[in-house]
Formats: sequence, structure tokens, C-alpha cells
Amino acid sequence: MLKVVLPDGSEKCFDHRVRVVDVASEISAGLARATLAAKVTMAGSSGPEEKLLSATDWLPEEGELSLRLLTKKDPEALAIMRHSAAHVMARAVMRLFKDVQLAFGPTVDHGFYYDFWKETPFVEEDFARIEEEMKKIVKADEPFERVEMSHAEAIELLTGMGQTLKVEHLNEGLASEETVSFYRQGEFVDLCRGPHIPSAGAIGAFKLLSVAGAYWKGDAKRQQLQRLYATAFFDKKELETYLTQIEEAKKRDHRLLGKRHELFMVDPKIGSGLVVWLPKGAIIRHELENFLYGELIRRGYQPMYSPVICRVELFETSGHYPYYADSQFPPMVLDDGDRYLLRPMNCPLHVMVYQSKPRSYRELPLRLAEFGNVHRFEQSGELNGMTRVRGFTQDDAHIFCTEEQVEEEFKKCIEMTLMVLKTMGFNDYSVRLSFRDWTSDKYVGDAENWKKAQAALERVCRAMDLPSLEIVEGEAAFYGPKADFVVRDCLGRPWQLGTVQLDYNLPCPDRFALEYIGADNKPHQPVMIHRAPFGSMERFTGILIEHFAAAFPLWLAPEQVRVLTVSQKHDEYAAKVAAELQAAGIRASADLRPEKIGAKIRDGRNDLLPYLCVVGAREEEDGSVAVRDRKEGDLGPMPVAEFIARLKSEIASKRIS
Repeated sequence: MLKVVLPDGSEKCFDHRVRVVDVASEISAGLARATLAAKVTMAGSSGPEEKLLSATDWLPEEGELSLRLLTKKDPEALAIMRHSAAHVMARAVMRLFKDVQLAFGPTVDHGFYYDFWKETPFVEEDFARIEEEMKKIVKADEPFERVEMSHAEAIELLTGMGQTLKVEHLNEGLASEETVSFYRQGEFVDLCRGPHIPSAGAIGAFKLLSVAGAYWKGDAKRQQLQRLYATAFFDKKELETYLTQIEEAKKRDHRLLGKRHELFMVDPKIGSGLVVWLPKGAIIRHELENFLYGELIRRGYQPMYSPVICRVELFETSGHYPYYADSQFPPMVLDDGDRYLLRPMNCPLHVMVYQSKPRSYRELPLRLAEFGNVHRFEQSGELNGMTRVRGFTQDDAHIFCTEEQVEEEFKKCIEMTLMVLKTMGFNDYSVRLSFRDWTSDKYVGDAENWKKAQAALERVCRAMDLPSLEIVEGEAAFYGPKADFVVRDCLGRPWQLGTVQLDYNLPCPDRFALEYIGADNKPHQPVMIHRAPFGSMERFTGILIEHFAAAFPLWLAPEQVRVLTVSQKHDEYAAKVAAELQAAGIRASADLRPEKIGAKIRDGRNDLLPYLCVVGAREEEDGSVAVRDRKEGDLGPMPVAEFIARLKSEIASKRIS
């Protein structure tokens, strides 16, 4: 007997084997037609386990499970539909092109992709043909059928199909599996664990977006593949809205704006993924660092600096090496055999500062902060301007505290992160608690400490009533759970920014064996909190460039004011006004070119300056400036002193218009 518990608490029992769609039919024929998939929760070896199923998948014959039927209204159904659309795209490609090798076709944020090997490259002119073939497949509305077979049968099938990449995956990634699953749709068969929508007719509006290079299994030493990116929505209007958003995002691309406004550069002669901050970009970074540094001092942090290269043994003790060996630059071996590493993270060095002398409970919490440079070896295909780099600066801090201080310190870290987001105008955000997956062996440390850490984090976050709090299992750092802040920019795009992590493991006897002498005059182990409100200066700035479309608020703008002359007769007065502004701490310049005032105003607007000041005979006589605000337009004449006071007030408030 199978008992199915539905979301409203009602139950349905079956004494025969049923599929997901059969349960839907018991409720109504309309629901059965609308059901695309289901989320099932049932008892597992280490607690409740959730699983997504296709509408045509069979349920267990016995036991009890919770079932939520998924329709077009559910975000999980959209992801499943996009996965099915990836199969449809691959099927269309196989029809149109010869000798195509299939790799993988997963969903990603806002869409999906499929990786192919093909002798000749795809070009954008191919997109229309592929989309037209996809429309034919969707119109035919053939079902997605799940087929299971033994590992040996699967190898025989794929070998016969000439799909050598899939055979390779069976022999590597799925070598231990006795049986594997395929999905068939018409003549197209693909190795896939699913789930899928019942048939292709449920796929709504779709669009191919771009083609990019990729490597088989992300390994630069293996085959070069081509990745077709696409998206799909149930509703055509949603697709149109998304495509409009993409066009706006292209205009805001930080790589283009960074070049146009001379903020940063990445030059292959210097090294891929290594950012050079140009003078204007350096001003933005300086302002961000000054802002955060002031907050750190006010909140009791102590600054420090540490080297970017240190001995490998330090990271072996911490567990980062060889755990993250694939994402680290290779060690440098000296003549005496010592091995040094470009540090991939700062925490072991902060631990060493704590360990540099005996500590008392009276010193705790000890808050150490550093704008620390780190280096990680990202794959070349994943590098992206400032947002995905190989060398970056973290606004890093580590707090060493007693177990009794953990919740209060964690709360303060969250409060600081929220303050940073609010200052930058990121008011649309959610918080994701990343916890341990108890079935995985990638985590280190005592299980009881993990339970205490996760419970403490959840307690603090729920007490603070944080918006859209979500718990995700399996996304914790290998040493402890964390709270990640996901913000949405002005286009509604999600970005993971600040993070706060709780760590019982680095201080433990198996790692650095940190201690403090307690009030009982006995040694105790402290707890570590890792936190970085910005995440990294490079990524955060790249996101800010796109969020503001390079039109930065006054306090961050590299050039805050430009004084424009109506004619060269007033050059001396313009230079004097610019000097007064500079003396008041304003980043100002004077445009003394022999150009017409209209051209100077246009150039100032194109440079996205917060304020332009026009000076002519009247302004020189009155000791004033004619002020133009980037947002509000012409503000009219204003005494220079009054204008300076206005600027200082706006800078101090960090106003975002």
C-alpha cells in the first residue's frame, strides 16, 4: 500500500502501482493535463529526501511520501521545461548538422545550454535554422520517454550511435553505476537522469542567445567544444521581457563601460584574469575601501596586512591544499625544497596572527581585518572582466570569539553586510543559509559542531527576520555553514555578494589547535567567523558598474564636477572655481577647450558626470556657477560656496538618486 500526502494535508492511498500523473487524475482531469512534473519527499537513510520526478515516472509501490504536483506556475517546472528544451535543441542540431558529438545540456540561471563537438564552428546565422527546426519538434508534441538499461547495454548503444563523449562519460563519471537512464523523443536518444516534461508541446517560447567555447568536462586539456546558450519561457511575453532585459544588460556590460570610461583593463600581455585598475577605477576602489575601513574601525576591527605568498604547509594544515588544488596556482619549489603558494585565501594567515601570542578570554572577540590579495586559477573559459578573475582583493575579516559570543558576533556581521548593501542601493536582496549535506564526504570536522553551528546561524537569521530566508543543503564551505547575500540589481538580475561563515574546524586540534585561557584559567578553543561584505573589490565594482550603468553616485564618481566655460575669456575664473572645489575635497576639473558650450555639455553628459558647472560673464561677475545636475537637469545659478556645501552634504549622506 502506498500513502500519498498532498500539500493541503489530504491523503490518497493506492494498492496498485501508480505514476505521478495517475495521482493528479485522482484529483481532476484538468490537473492531470496541467501536471508537468512533481516534487516528492520521502524518508531516506539520513532523513527526508526530496526528488523531482517526471509526470510519467512511477511512484514506489509501498510506504508513504509527500507529493507536490508541478504546473507552469511553479519555478521548478520552468527549470524542467528548459532541460527538455535543451534536448529539443540538441535534436534539432543533430538533424541539421552531420558528425555532431553530444556532451552535456544542463539548465542555468535564466536558460540552458548544450555543449557539442562539431568540425566547423556554429555561427549566429545558424540560430534561425536551429530555432525553426525546434519549432517543428515542439509542434509535433512527441513524448519524452524514460528508458533504463544496464551499463553494458548503454555503452553498446552509444558506441553504435558514434557518441564517443557519452561513452567516455559512462566509463568515467558513471563507471560505478549498474544501470543508467536515457530519454527518447522520436529518433533522438540522450543519456540523461531527467526529469522531463511529458511532451515537447509544453515548451513555450524560446530563443538561441549566443555561442561560446567550452572544454569537455571543464578541463582545458581535453576537447574544445562549442556551447550553444538559449532560454525558454512558458509565456511569449516573459521571453520578450527577458530579451529586452538582455539588451539593457548589454548596454550595461561592465567590460564595455569599463573600457569606455577608463575604469580598468585586462591585458593578455599582463595575464588573463588579472585586473589593472586605471586611475578613475582606482578612485572608486579607494572610496569603497575608505568607506568600509571607517566602518571597521567604528565596529572594533583591527587592521592587518599579510604576504600574498607563503608556504604550502600552511594550507595543508588548514585543509585548503590539496582540497582546492584544482583552483590554485601550482606551488613554487625552491632550491632547498621549500614549497610556496600564491595564497588562494587569507584565513590561515589571520589564524597565524591569532596564534602569535597567548590569548585570554578578555581579548575576545578579536576582530582582524585585511583587504587581502588572493589568487585562484579559474578556467580561461570562465573568466569575465572583473566579475570572474584570477587575482582579486577580498574585504576579508576573521573574528575569533568564545562559543557564547558566536550569535551576537554573527548578528553584527549580518548587520554590517546589510548596511553595506543599503548604502549601495541594493534594497532587493535575499539571504541563503548554506548548510551541510549529511550524505556527502566533502566536509570536515565534528558532526556535533556542525549541528551547533547551523542551529546558531538559523536562530540568528530568523530572529532578525531577514527577507526571503532560504536554507540550501550541500552548499556549505567544507569547514562550516554560511549565510550568503543574494542581491538583485536594477535589472532584477541576482548576484551573490556578501558572505558570513561560521567555522569550528580551523581552530580545532586537528587543524591549528587555537586556544585562549578562560575565566576558569583553563585552555578553551575559540570559534572563527569569516566575513566579507563586498566579497571581492573586483567583482563588487564590476557589479556596481552594471548596476549604475557607470553613472556613479556623487561620492563614488571618479570625476564629480566639471567646470565649463562659455568662452575662453572666462578660463581664469573657471580654473579658480575648479581650484576652490578641489580645495574643498571635491574631485573637479575645468574644461578649457576652445569648443562651443553645447559640445562641452554633451561631452560631460557622455562622461556621466554628476554635476556640470557653466561659467560665463554673469557667473564671473556674481561669483557663482550655473549648475546642471545629471538627474535633475538645470538647477540655475548658485554661489560657489553654496554649491560646495550642497556637494559636501550629498557626499556625506552617500545619497543615491
